[in-house]
Amino acid sequence: MQISAERSGTPSPLTTAGLSTLSFVEGAATAAIDGVRGAGNAVLSLPQLERENAHLRNENTSLRAENERLHELAAQYAAEVSVRPIVEANPHGIEARVVGYPPENESRTVTIDRGASAGVHKDEGVLAHGGVVGRVVAVTPFSSQVALVTDYTSRIPAVTRRGRYWGIARGNLASIRMEYIPQDASLKVGDVVVTGDGRSFRSGIPLGTITQIERSAASLYQTAILKPAVNLGALDRVVVVPK
Repeated sequence: MQISAERSGTPSPLTTAGLSTLSFVEGAATAAIDGVRGAGNAVLSLPQLERENAHLRNENTSLRAENERLHELAAQYAAEVSVRPIVEANPHGIEARVVGYPPENESRTVTIDRGASAGVHKDEGVLAHGGVVGRVVAVTPFSSQVALVTDYTSRIPAVTRRGRYWGIARGNLASIRMEYIPQDASLKVGDVVVTGDGRSFRSGIPLGTITQIERSAASLYQTAILKPAVNLGALDRVVVVPK
């Protein structure tokens, strides 16, 4: 077969089979050697890999902590910036932070970190970005309690920005009820309601937006339900304004 292949100039079947077998054996041997070598290298490098992994884990923890710190700083900065227009409009205003809510939520009040030592007085108004928060109802040397506009004890003279219809804004726990509005007042859902001059606020400060109107043929008045102008569940920075 070899002689015939040589004479005809074609590859010998025996040579082809032998080379194929040899190539397969060499490939298998090389793979086995590489596998053993790789396993040996992996075993030798395990301590180094563990050290690197531990370093990366520590670095990741540090980066997470730094990221959280930067987020907190950004949130604080945004809160400070949001009340700057109020401070500029009220030069004698006292900037404060909300530091507590009543644990049982038995009343709609919050605690701020400024008191008599900072010049806070009872019945002064409290504002935040967007409008009215409430009024100061109790003062200690270093903190004060603020009744929110949604507290049942809250009573504020109010007027619709469109039409100038007057009423009294009373707290209703989750909303504000603007009562004693004349029946002939042309109210609309979406109307903005602002403060009238009173003992705690000057006129024109946003109180809320009308979301519902209650009318009764047996009454001389109608009532508007308001959504507060300020998100009272997410208070941070506020400004106490003089009476």
